[in-house]
Amino acid sequence: MGCRSQTSTPVKKQEDGNTLLWQVSGNGLKKPSYLFGTFHLLCKDDIHFSQQLQNSVKESDEIYMELDLDDPSTMLSGLLYMNMKDGKKLKDLYSPSDYKKVESYFNDTLHSPLMLLERMKPYFLVALLYPKMMNCKTSSGVEEELVKLAKEDKKEIQGLETMEFQASVFDSIPYDWQAKELLKNIDSFSEYKKEFDTMIIQYKNQELNAMEKALSKSEFGSDSKYEDLLLTNRNKNWVKQLKDIMKKESVFVAVGAGHLAGDKGLISLLRKEGYTVVPVYNK
Repeated sequence: MGCRSQTSTPVKKQEDGNTLLWQVSGNGLKKPSYLFGTFHLLCKDDIHFSQQLQNSVKESDEIYMELDLDDPSTMLSGLLYMNMKDGKKLKDLYSPSDYKKVESYFNDTLHSPLMLLERMKPYFLVALLYPKMMNCKTSSGVEEELVKLAKEDKKEIQGLETMEFQASVFDSIPYDWQAKELLKNIDSFSEYKKEFDTMIIQYKNQELNAMEKALSKSEFGSDSKYEDLLLTNRNKNWVKQLKDIMKKESVFVAVGAGHLAGDKGLISLLRKEGYTVVPVYNK
């Protein structure tokens, strides 16, 4: 009989695959690691961590997220990299009438004066619309709550990417295309809200495949011509890093749920590398 590592406990599988939590083992790993799909913004009351998830965090040596969220310099560099390059401003990307429309939406509906956000990449401005889509007063990010959990367990948090890299991804997507997306979000706000509500339900039901299908069909998902930049290349890059990291230690990897499913998602890519990736009961 093979000896089981003392700290890892057998997990209960989620047979129908509807789960956000996956265990990665085999392929020479001494201890299993875990994958968990997050959602960047939810009503705070909707964020619950199952006992199995808490155990998985406890058993892991370190937590890996897209960014190192407990490092203050991550947030500070975020402020630096949010701006467009070459002194570009939003005004340069719109006709006067479209600019007026965006400006009054930010000023009147979001109560965020656009003059303070003039230089910001339009893609980051889209994120400011999300709280408006929430059906509650108090929202939080799943990552944010996970950081608290990790701190209770005195776990170190690492980032798979730097803020500088993430900003460079958005620099390679033309600003005028991003500006169109922002305007589209404002013009079709109620349609986007409906899609957002559906995605939240799918996320709460842990239906990764349904989320992936919805994203690929959605106006809300990124234009397919930029999918390589936003999803595929990043997933490949993460798998390359994780192959080295998981050899040395057991890690709990928490990234946006949209990165897990599909042919080019982390689950599929890790399986192609020879790992056993199983859905874990997470209720």
